[in-house]
Amino acid sequence: MSEKAKETGSEKKTDQTAGGDDGQTPQETVLASTLSEKERETIAKLPYEQARDQLIEAVHALEAGGLDLDASMRQWEIGEALAKRAQELLGQVRAKLDAAREEQASAGASAGTQSNLD
Repeated sequence: MSEKAKETGSEKKTDQTAGGDDGQTPQETVLASTLSEKERETIAKLPYEQARDQLIEAVHALEAGGLDLDASMRQWEIGEALAKRAQELLGQVRAKLDAAREEQASAGASAGTQSNLD
């Protein structure tokens, strides 16, 4: 990735339509990210409720319309990052709940048995 791409946080994506049957390799196109690394880091640290609330705001802004293409794309990208953060946090909670259920089930299996009283 070029230094300029690193600075702007742009991402590379392979263009699947390029190349084809002529044996040429697909061309790479660079899609510029509208979010800075700092913005991404900030979103990655948000608690669930704040990520959810900001996601709702981003969705409302898109649904309301009236944004130009660049602003719409920025809202979309913000929404994607916020949704990813919220899902990540929900996944962590889900894993904790599953672990607690497993622990409870294993403790319940031996409850009231001699091995539990030793």
